[in-house]
Amino acid sequence: MTYTWLVGLALLAAAACDLVLLRTRLLGRKSFWVAYAIMVSFQLLVNGLLTGLRIVQYDPDTILGPRLAYAPVEDLGFGFALILLTLSCWVALGRRAARMGARASAARPGRAGPGSPARWPARPGRRPPSPGSSPSDG
Repeated sequence: MTYTWLVGLALLAAAACDLVLLRTRLLGRKSFWVAYAIMVSFQLLVNGLLTGLRIVQYDPDTILGPRLAYAPVEDLGFGFALILLTLSCWVALGRRAARMGARASAARPGRAGPGSPARWPARPGRRPPSPGSSPSDG
């Protein structure tokens, strides 16, 4: 399989993960494209150095041929797939953590919802803390 075919597969897989599997839909967000523009500039800088100094070389029979900053255009596809997949997983895991945290808060007795003061369970012989105090105040 050539480098170009692998890039195509990587792009399809990353887009499928974003849109179908994880449902993060980053491809439709302006913030993703702004972040990608920042990251791609650094990718071109590093790729240019590595390929321009011949630290990394490509077999001409496995790439399309056009280069950008000395690197084959396929490298941009791999970089895009890597960034999209990484950020999609980041967003999906963040959503999951938020849901898990909300469930854990709701399951704890004596706790009100997010943003409301915590209620301390009454202990025999001790009075509950006044609003605005911390447990170490008592």
